[in-house]
Amino acid sequence: MLRYIGFLILSIFIVGCATKQPIKSKSVIVVFKTPTLKLYDKGFITKYDDYTHLQVFNVGKIVLDIKIYKDEVCKSTFQCMSLKEFNKKYLSSSYQDNFLPNLLKKDKIYFKDKQNHILIKIRKENG
Repeated sequence: MLRYIGFLILSIFIVGCATKQPIKSKSVIVVFKTPTLKLYDKGFITKYDDYTHLQVFNVGKIVLDIKIYKDEVCKSTFQCMSLKEFNKKYLSSSYQDNFLPNLLKKDKIYFKDKQNHILIKIRKENG
């Protein structure tokens, strides 16, 4: 019996530590122009069951690495903030909390807000 419980605990540990497999990953060109964030570089957008991972590179170095969950955004430094905080800091506090996750669900991403001087464009890289 003790052997069975040990095997069960080991199995749970191994499965729990397994890396999640992406549903979809693609090479993209990212344009983020906001009053506090300006990017126009290549990157990757990878979609998982419970979050979207956006990485942007400039000359081979990561300049943006965030994971967007349904209720928060986490930077690669393990710093997380609510979607409301992210909108307030990088976009506009007038946006709904789920603005960014909903935007990243689309296949063609183009968003322009002249009033708040925001442009977000993510397109699949040719080739």
